[in-house]
Amino acid sequence: MMSTQTGQQPITWPAKANHVPKEIFVRPDVFEEELRRIFYGPEWLLVAHESEIPDKGDFKTVRVGRVPLLITRDRENTINVLYNSCSHRGAQVETAPRGNKLRFGCPYHRWTFDSTGRLVGCPNKPGDYPDDFDRSNYPLARPRTALVHGLVMVTFSEQAPPIDVYLDGLHDSIAEVLGGDGRLRLLGYQKVLLKANWKTYADNDTYHAGLLHTAFRMLNWQGGKGYQEANARGHRLYVGELSLPESAGRLHDPSLIEHRSGGDLSRGSVSVRFFPVSGMTRHLDSISIRFANPLSVDETEVHYTYFAHADDDEELISHRVRQASNLLGPCGLVSMEDAAVFHRLHSGSQTPGDAVFQMGVTDEYKIPSEFGQSDESSNLPGWEYYRKVMGYEKAPAG
Repeated sequence: MMSTQTGQQPITWPAKANHVPKEIFVRPDVFEEELRRIFYGPEWLLVAHESEIPDKGDFKTVRVGRVPLLITRDRENTINVLYNSCSHRGAQVETAPRGNKLRFGCPYHRWTFDSTGRLVGCPNKPGDYPDDFDRSNYPLARPRTALVHGLVMVTFSEQAPPIDVYLDGLHDSIAEVLGGDGRLRLLGYQKVLLKANWKTYADNDTYHAGLLHTAFRMLNWQGGKGYQEANARGHRLYVGELSLPESAGRLHDPSLIEHRSGGDLSRGSVSVRFFPVSGMTRHLDSISIRFANPLSVDETEVHYTYFAHADDDEELISHRVRQASNLLGPCGLVSMEDAAVFHRLHSGSQTPGDAVFQMGVTDEYKIPSEFGQSDESSNLPGWEYYRKVMGYEKAPAG
């Protein structure tokens, strides 16, 4: 069982498989333990797609929890993920969110690193440093890194399994979402700060889609015959069947719900969500990755990132640009209500008791294994994985 250092009672997980204790969303001690066990533990985290830094010298900075990272494309066209912390005294080396440079200088003592992280300059003369000082011993440190269909993933733990084991059969679905092969072209970003716990954001289900988002009714979401899959590591796959209406209703631009890139609308919406928090979606012609990061117990930052496929012609690229944020962005046609509901969920979690899942649950004491398009029960395997990772013991049944 997880211990606490704040004097609060340890958490005992409810016996029923469809119950989640609300206190885990609001307790600062739980958040700190999540950083240690999950975000800094043996999990792989999604931090970038290689198309965000397409040219030699391009870079991107991100954070995982509180850990700053620098992602570069070097002179040899190789992607590098480096800790954004000088190997001298630990100062953050780069602060810009994106840019292009092949050298990075630490402002504190002017140590300079190339885009591979190698120390290439420091203002010392003979006798200033120890006799055995060697620049080659002071590169920027690196976490473990993996590249999957262009996705850049990292882990801070040597105990994390190989990436193929971790993804547990999701390779083909990742490729499907990312245009078939992951060869993408960056269109742009929207970055938002949600006033909610990261688990509230990650727990977002499909049950709500046709109920909260009125615009989803145009695409017959609740009537779709799609399906969901969830594995024992907490990853989820959503395949939604869509149908296009005869009329676009009040839309001034009907192209927002057109499907121009081809493919069967029985798979009109495909989404892969990685435990713990990030994921990607292809919905009609919109391709997006949402890079999410927990800032505190009640704040989560999400970078909505939009893409076209590398082989798209200019007409299709323009269409994807129009559809991107206007469809599933933070103020998009079919998702604009999410942020408000996340805040209300976080506020409501300050009260005693459990969050209780119902849609798709047949036995309250068993984790289900099959899920319809609109079930919320597909979240439960992930909650069981979370419970085990956090070391929470279940209450006795009955």
